[in-house]
Amino acid sequence: MTPSRDISRLIEIMAALRTPVTGCPWDLEQDFSTIAPYTIEEAYEVVDAITRGDLDDLREELGDLLLQVVFHAQMASEQNAFNFGDVVLAITRKMIRRHPHVFADKDGNLASSHVKEVWDRIKAEEKAERAARRPPEEAPTHKSLLSGVKAGQPALTRAMELQRKASTVGFDWNDPRAVLHKIREEVDEIEAALDRNDKQEIAEETGDLMFALVNLARHVDADPEAALRATNAKFERRFAYIERALEAQGRTLEQASLAEMDALWNAAKVETKVTSETRTA
Repeated sequence: MTPSRDISRLIEIMAALRTPVTGCPWDLEQDFSTIAPYTIEEAYEVVDAITRGDLDDLREELGDLLLQVVFHAQMASEQNAFNFGDVVLAITRKMIRRHPHVFADKDGNLASSHVKEVWDRIKAEEKAERAARRPPEEAPTHKSLLSGVKAGQPALTRAMELQRKASTVGFDWNDPRAVLHKIREEVDEIEAALDRNDKQEIAEETGDLMFALVNLARHVDADPEAALRATNAKFERRFAYIERALEAQGRTLEQASLAEMDALWNAAKVETKVTSETRTA
């Protein structure tokens, strides 16, 4: 089977991999739940390529993410639920419906400030239609304000969305400093849990602290996912500085004391600051 730019070839390849007896044993063992973690992982890889500005890598990662869509569609097709064409039909229909200012026959364009308002209204209508199609036994017994926040999102992103939704009815702080007070309160509760050596309580209080930190990010208009990715990258750079400095001394990480590594860490911070100031000068 030769490679192709045609999406149908990719669909054929996925179908071949899932064909009993002649297909790939690993692919045949998978189901929606086992593939889901790979789908999330590939989405993160796409974000990583964008963050690094690597367009060649982005092309590859988008392909990997597309494969996830094809994989799920193939498994659904095997259950006679839907196929890849149905997925495409659903999203094209949705995009046309959500952009009446672009695709509608009637005259009149929306200002950019009103586009999101229309988008949110149409999404709410679509959600109501899906709920109406759902069998009665699957209907939720309680309609919560937070029901629309999708459970499959990364925890930091979902925390942000839960907080945003609650803020629409006034359940929110008006000052970031009030959130800081809450953060200090959560830190004190973690310390108390540490004194009691209660692992379950420590984990719970740590989650509360992280939720409060997301709240602070929201109040200062920072994306917690992006902020944490930037901090991860900064940690990697500084740790690499420690490794290089020790290597120049003919030593390994295992041979260095914590105090020595901490001193090198501080040196890395100074170097990073100087480099940043030089670039902006």
